[in-house]
Amino acid sequence: MRLDLRLIAEMIPDGARVLDIGCGDGALIGHLTQEKRADARGIEIDMKQATQAVAAGLAVIHGDADADLEHYPDNAFDYVVLSRTLQAVERPREVLRQMLRIGTHAIVSFPNFGHWQMRWRLLWTGRMPDTETWDRAWYETPNIHPCTILDFVALCEADGYQVNGWLAVDEHGSRAPWRESLRLANLFGEQALFLLSRKG
Repeated sequence: MRLDLRLIAEMIPDGARVLDIGCGDGALIGHLTQEKRADARGIEIDMKQATQAVAAGLAVIHGDADADLEHYPDNAFDYVVLSRTLQAVERPREVLRQMLRIGTHAIVSFPNFGHWQMRWRLLWTGRMPDTETWDRAWYETPNIHPCTILDFVALCEADGYQVNGWLAVDEHGSRAPWRESLRLANLFGEQALFLLSRKG
């Protein structure tokens, strides 16, 4: 299972009600169902991956995060997960709002565009960076809203979301030793994970 999915699974307690948006082949919800007895469901925009997940016996529907979340009732889930998808949706701010309407907690992971390698490659080559995490050419990537860790924190503050936890890691799973400093994590963390809730 992908690194960020393993870390997300660690954040979710046994028996939780979980919705995984952009669940891919259902690796996370399969793990949560088997290992944590979670009531885990998924939405996937790619029909091939959604079909693969359903064939594996998982509760996955074909759907679009930008259009379909508004059909879910308030507080239907304990955790709503968006892993490496925020940067690819058309309306990330609205998707976050919907996540925290239908779930008590939101878990969001994304590749950090503020990592020093991204800055250096853009500065040195004048071209869009191509790294292990950002591994597609600009004309092939589904990413339309790349952001940095500091950008994401600023959005959470602007929209009134409580950051209950966060961490930054590299592509190989080493957790950043600078976990107390968002600015250093923004410079050295390749991926970020945030646990959010509504304020009040």
